[in-house]
Amino acid sequence: MKFGVVGIIATVIDFLLLTILTEYFGVFYLFSAAISFIISTIFNYIASMHFVFFSRYDASKKHTEILLFLLLSAVGLILNQIFMWLFVDIIYIHYIIAKVIATCIVMLWNFVSRKMWLESKE
Repeated sequence: MKFGVVGIIATVIDFLLLTILTEYFGVFYLFSAAISFIISTIFNYIASMHFVFFSRYDASKKHTEILLFLLLSAVGLILNQIFMWLFVDIIYIHYIIAKVIATCIVMLWNFVSRKMWLESKE
């Protein structure tokens, strides 16, 4: 339940920034998608580690947790960009619809990878 709430808020941030940057500031959709993804991911990390997952690392190894999170998020960003490009430039789907599909795919990656490598087994 908490994962869903945090995810919904992060998704709203992601879509709002994508739309604002692309529609109102004329930023190329792939740049907008990367910026909005990074900002929503930062929010997601902070909220997830405080409200959703319990860290498997003690305070002295927090840098390991952050490094793992950044690595997992970088893979998510790469997946997001590949799917956005594929859906918009190859299949010719509107960038917002493409973002919906890419978000669903990346959300699955985020949940599974964070559950495996970031959450405590306790």
